[in-house]
Amino acid sequence: MSREDERHLSTADLAGAGDRQREQDAAPEAMAAQRSRPEMERQDEPLAALFLGPVAEDFRRRWDAVQIGFVDDPKQAVKQADELVAQVMKSLAESFSRQRANIEGAAQDGNQASTESLRVALQRYRSFFHRLLSL
Repeated sequence: MSREDERHLSTADLAGAGDRQREQDAAPEAMAAQRSRPEMERQDEPLAALFLGPVAEDFRRRWDAVQIGFVDDPKQAVKQADELVAQVMKSLAESFSRQRANIEGAAQDGNQASTESLRVALQRYRSFFHRLLSL
């Protein structure tokens, strides 16, 4: 997908219209469960980087441009913010998909994925999972 095509992807495209209503219906229950649940156990480990430096920097630069654009055209800025968030989410999903494909590819070639590569993969998933739940 070209960068131009990605600019028109929205979070609604990623979630689907029907999913949005289910999320709204479940939101009060999820919030109540979170309040009654004890704090997640976490080790004091640094969170794994979700994007390589240049990719993260490009996303930050584009976010800054969206914020600056709000002054001149708030409606367009919100649309661009939604598209940028969708691109970040899509890029993240593609990154995890590539990681999984690499691990599965090694297993199909008759090579067992090393315990270390599996540990790193699980650590990355755990880091991402904790970030999602802490938002």
